[in-house]
Amino acid sequence: MTKQSEEKTAAGRRDFLKLATVGTVLGGAAIAAGGAAKAAAAPDKAEGSGYRETDHVKTYYKLARF
Repeated sequence: MTKQSEEKTAAGRRDFLKLATVGTVLGGAAIAAGGAAKAAAAPDKAEGSGYRETDHVKTYYKLARF
């Protein structure tokens, strides 16, 4: 390889790593912002939110017995 092609390869690697780092940071920020928006938009249900023993759960328990 010539010196010029080696410099291009090294510069290409550096540019890739810079873009990968920026992409990771921006992706993390987007996920964090989306999660906060979903949490704020979730309605508060004081009654009926939680574990419920429905028919399919009862069937599972029945089949899982030993």
